Amino acid sequence: MSDDAPGRIRTPDQRLRIFVSSTLRELEPERRAVRGAIERLHLAPVMFELGARPHPPRDLYRAYLEQSDVFIGIYGERYGWIAPGEEISGLEDEYRLAPPAMPRLIYLREGASREPRLDALVARIEQDDAASYKGYDSPESLAELVEADLATLLAERFDAARQAPTATAPGIDLRAARAPAPYTRLIGREREVDRVLALLDDPANRLVTLVGPGGIGKSRLAIEVVRRAQERFPDGTAFVLLENVLEPELLLPTIGYALGIRDTGEMPIEQRLAIALEGRRMLIVLDNFEQLVAAAPTIVALFSAAPEVTFLVTSRTLLRVRGERVVDVPPLAAQDADAPDSIARARSSPAVELLAERAHAVKPDFAVTDANAEAVVGICRVLEGLPLALELAAARMRVLTPAAMLRRLDRQLPLLVDASRDLPPRQRTLRSTIEWSTGLLAEPERLALRDLSVFSPGFTLASVEALAALRGWQADVWTALETLVDSSLLEQDDVDGEAVFSMLQTVREHGVEQLQEAGEERAARDAHAAVYVDLARREGRGLGWADQLRAVARLNLERGNLRGAVRHLVSTGDAETVADVAWRLFLYWWVGGYLTEVPLWMEQVSDGAGDRSPRARAIATFYRCWRDMWIAPSHDIPAQLLEAAEQFAAGGDELGVAMTTATAGLAELSTPDPDLATATARVEEGARRFRAVGSGWGESLALVALGRASTLGGDLATAEERFRRAVEAAEGSGDRFAATVATHHLARVRLFGGDVDGAERLYVDALEGSVALRHDEGVAYGIEGLCAVAAERGEVERAGVLAGAAATIRKRTAAFDAEVFVFHTRYLAALAERADAGALREAEERGREYGVFEAAAYALAGVGASGVS
Repeated sequence: MSDDAPGRIRTPDQRLRIFVSSTLRELEPERRAVRGAIERLHLAPVMFELGARPHPPRDLYRAYLEQSDVFIGIYGERYGWIAPGEEISGLEDEYRLAPPAMPRLIYLREGASREPRLDALVARIEQDDAASYKGYDSPESLAELVEADLATLLAERFDAARQAPTATAPGIDLRAARAPAPYTRLIGREREVDRVLALLDDPANRLVTLVGPGGIGKSRLAIEVVRRAQERFPDGTAFVLLENVLEPELLLPTIGYALGIRDTGEMPIEQRLAIALEGRRMLIVLDNFEQLVAAAPTIVALFSAAPEVTFLVTSRTLLRVRGERVVDVPPLAAQDADAPDSIARARSSPAVELLAERAHAVKPDFAVTDANAEAVVGICRVLEGLPLALELAAARMRVLTPAAMLRRLDRQLPLLVDASRDLPPRQRTLRSTIEWSTGLLAEPERLALRDLSVFSPGFTLASVEALAALRGWQADVWTALETLVDSSLLEQDDVDGEAVFSMLQTVREHGVEQLQEAGEERAARDAHAAVYVDLARREGRGLGWADQLRAVARLNLERGNLRGAVRHLVSTGDAETVADVAWRLFLYWWVGGYLTEVPLWMEQVSDGAGDRSPRARAIATFYRCWRDMWIAPSHDIPAQLLEAAEQFAAGGDELGVAMTTATAGLAELSTPDPDLATATARVEEGARRFRAVGSGWGESLALVALGRASTLGGDLATAEERFRRAVEAAEGSGDRFAATVATHHLARVRLFGGDVDGAERLYVDALEGSVALRHDEGVAYGIEGLCAVAAERGEVERAGVLAGAAATIRKRTAAFDAEVFVFHTRYLAALAERADAGALREAEERGREYGVFEAAAYALAGVGASGVS
């Protein structure tokens, strides 16, 4: 009760805060007893949690004192720890820092043998006229004393309040609406804080809303904004907690209570607020507004009544009123956007910093090391940078190593529980946080959210509409999506002009649980698979033609859902549909880097399936052989492919016959001791068959295989001619992908022939095409080619960086060329012999930290710097 005016008394929803000072471990039973006494009086204990850090920093307990009304000191035998650089213990410092007007209740353990410095402190306290002190003999008797003394103190203040004259005009007491003291520092929100402060600098922005899902850190961000915005608002700032206010009609009374403006019945609360706020330049924070959105127009009404007041709102949903400026609060970054696969760069990300700091608080020897960095980064990525999830995970670091935790995070909700007891119940676990948000939805939107949980991140409006039709939604699709986005349960991004939606993994997991409880998971996943089977069949037709870039871009928007749909079909044993989708999207799987994954799907359905059509068996054989000819080449693989060609022929699939025949020749070329004549004959037959069915992309790839055969035979002139024809065939059909493959090979033979500048121009063309397609393997090929060019020119730094970047891409995608065709390494080896090999290795290490498109940008920029057109 630090209020100087004795007539002030708070209502029950504005509880008095009681600061408790003592040593921690020595007086742990007393602290528990006092906490119970305070809470029985429905007051708020302000104290360090039992088992928390024994030596809190000075600014932390100062912040605790600033928000408190009564000081309770409990003293036993120990004087307490003196921090380095300090002359007194935190125990004495707390007593000294308590404001003079704050009531002080002191309790001394009887019979205690006090340390000398504690004895001196107690002697000073006994001379303090403002302090009341008593002895106690047990935690139980201490609790009785505290409860009785606080009750007496409240009664005295209440009597004083009754005798005080009634104010005729409402005043404002901002001490009753102070922002909660931050217990920890804010991490990774500099951009958002600056954005909000910039908005508040403009008087035209009267309402700024911080929007984000539960646990994202909106309230903590608002507290920081209040701290930084003090000078902007000369009449002060007020922080109004709304978490327990559920009725819209209580919004204004709650604001009034927070400002010390009481509804006495003499005039409507609206008028009292208008009178009190008139002419005041101040900031009012309304924290946790999501359950009061129906009262949003009330804030607009206050604009005209209080034209100098600015409102900062935290909410899981938009208010959707005029004048609202929205700041989306995103998850914390868990990686470097330019190099998302780099563990070294991710170690300095905000998510890792938060997890590490909170883990260190509960386990002082915790640190991010080279040994655990990959697991720590993995945790942050699985938890998608959600601050509450990271806090909960950090609390588990007392008993789990990062690697053990990462293994257990396949299901997050059961693991991430038991947050700090000072958090509201709805934020103590991720489950309760999500349930709070979904509980604010109408039933049609809840059912829609439940169905949407079967989507992987990244799905379009068209796919949602298709799913809704199959599932018989009662809600309008766009209205439901709009509500869920506004409620921060869905995220919406604009990707090349297309609205793409995603859902946090924790929300998705909760939705799947709801589907399971309702017995609807299988039906929802069947519908989801049907949506993407239809998408594959529609877009697959454009992959080999001029529509390829658009088709690839469309499939890329929902690549995770495509794979998820296929995996569901695999789990249900639908071998025919899996084979059909796999075959229609061959070029896309190749571009997307999934040609090592598709064979696994085919093997799984083969193991569990009964009778399958010849076509399905041929497709399964093709994908298995395509994988094996690169990682374990043998002469058995061409024979298996020719058998698959017969199965395609039996089913009348001429394109399949061409594909397997040409691939049989390519598989022969990949063996350590190829039969060049046989391999060439098979590829030539495949090329003729491709031409016969009008497949320019297939003919182009076959010609590339023929060119590779010529290269192995040392006939570079024939190889160059075949690669040139391959480029023409691909370009003639409009296929950008096959054109990049052919162009890369044409550049290779130009380089072998000594035309370094010409090779570089072709590598640039191939690399630009691969970037446009987002074809990681093609990017690696282009970078390797430019690496060889740089090495040939003696450019150590550039060659090394490009070599390291390409190696990282290869490792991540597991896409490697056959050993006999790897060529850039010999240029690097020659460079190392005539230049500084150590500098080359250092450059390679730097390159390993590049992301795929960052590396491509580096490669292309270097070409421009060299003056090559």
